[in-house]
Amino acid sequence: MQNNQQKIVVISGAGISAESGLATFRDPEGLWQQYSLEDLATPQAFARNPELVHHFYNARRRQAAQAEPNAAHLAIAKLEQAYQVVVITQNVDDLHERAGSSQVLHLHGKLSEARSSRDPQLIQEIGSQALNLGDLAADGSPLRPNIVWFGEEVTAMASAMTEVASADKILVVGTSLQVYPAASLLFYAREDAEKVLINLDIADIETGYQFIQGKAATQVPALVAAWGC
Repeated sequence: MQNNQQKIVVISGAGISAESGLATFRDPEGLWQQYSLEDLATPQAFARNPELVHHFYNARRRQAAQAEPNAAHLAIAKLEQAYQVVVITQNVDDLHERAGSSQVLHLHGKLSEARSSRDPQLIQEIGSQALNLGDLAADGSPLRPNIVWFGEEVTAMASAMTEVASADKILVVGTSLQVYPAASLLFYAREDAEKVLINLDIADIETGYQFIQGKAATQVPALVAAWGC
């Protein structure tokens, strides 16, 4: 199929990963229920108890490595047969990449990467390997997960805004985009862009969005087929 000039931006959230068996934040066994987010996902938590934070993210990394892309991930990748596609994801797994999507922008970082505690730009690929106390970055500082923790700046937002503003079609899937700063992405969409929201449930549907209720793995392939792929 010939590539046309239309651009699709897909904004994905926890719902699409949940359909691959990944818990949204807590693991399915509830082993982390005794901890608050402040214990696990802040710079202060890492400074206070790095071993606990590593243990938590090592478990999430193992779980993500064992998960497989579902029909929604695969359908989104298929869009590249006919469109220019950029995926903006709130998820920290690599299921979009493994499904075949070539342009993926991670708002909240990636489990498969580690970074320097001192320099956010000093990043290294670790795949599914565990991070442990004593693991150091090239600058000698402790390695930490390359995850945007609570209270940290979402540096990818500027690029995400630019992508949304130039999209002919926008597909929001597996997220209600109620949480800022990601929620502000919708403000940058062109008025004439086709906008579709697929989610299990939604509180407030944004003006101008077609809402399709249901599972991503069912509804996304149907939409992608309707879009000619």
